[in-house]
Amino acid sequence: MAHAAQQSATDLAYIEIVSSDSSRQAMHPAKLLIVDDDLDLCNLVSNYLQEEGFAVDAVHTGREGELAAANTPYQLIILDVMLPDKKGFDVLKEIRAQGRSPVLMLTAKGDEFDRVLGLELGADDYLSKPFSPRELVARIGAILRRSGWQSESGNSLRPPVMRSGDLEMDPSARSVSKAGEPVHLTSAEYDLLRLFIESPGQILTREKLVEMVLDRKFSPFDRSLDLHVSNLRRKLGSQANGAERIRSVRGIGYLYVWPT
Repeated sequence: MAHAAQQSATDLAYIEIVSSDSSRQAMHPAKLLIVDDDLDLCNLVSNYLQEEGFAVDAVHTGREGELAAANTPYQLIILDVMLPDKKGFDVLKEIRAQGRSPVLMLTAKGDEFDRVLGLELGADDYLSKPFSPRELVARIGAILRRSGWQSESGNSLRPPVMRSGDLEMDPSARSVSKAGEPVHLTSAEYDLLRLFIESPGQILTREKLVEMVLDRKFSPFDRSLDLHVSNLRRKLGSQANGAERIRSVRGIGYLYVWPT
């Protein structure tokens, strides 16, 4: 969330693990997978990310990406839309069916359809080609903060479960259930819901939501926030009494309607 934005990308490249038989702590790099058929780009990005402290694997076909994601618990997958053997969107569907690793889609510059479709299918964020390595690292850092992967090895006290009507949110497990049934959310959708539940009755501006959840500056031409909210609404459905959960406030942002 907001305070986590102060962490550098290098800090987020490592996870702190406490050994069961000693108090000694070891630093393990976050493991990333790149799925892209551009060999030169993969080499350039892999070298840059390794210098930033990440462990990186790279494959060059959709099928190789699906197999790698199924066999290794990656902290983040960087997936190109255009692959030689199958569409990146089909690979994304398969990855989402297998697990919950966050996915950053690489799309063609100006192709809004690809960006919209990727977010609707469960991508956590997108980045348009061409991009700077520094911008890529910033996006990776934001997604890792949202995914909460470092907390899996932390020693902090377990935060309390939050409830709002038929919704139950467990911050320690980053899980959500509705009427006892699990609701599978992306990292951005989860952080949106948490921010909404922590701000009942408050109008949250788009600017604030973009900065706190997506960890970047607001742009009026960026529709990703509205798409994340739309997907969240669809997954949560209406309240038990039929009322909407998240209300749009025209020209301003969104309001979470607390159940009565």
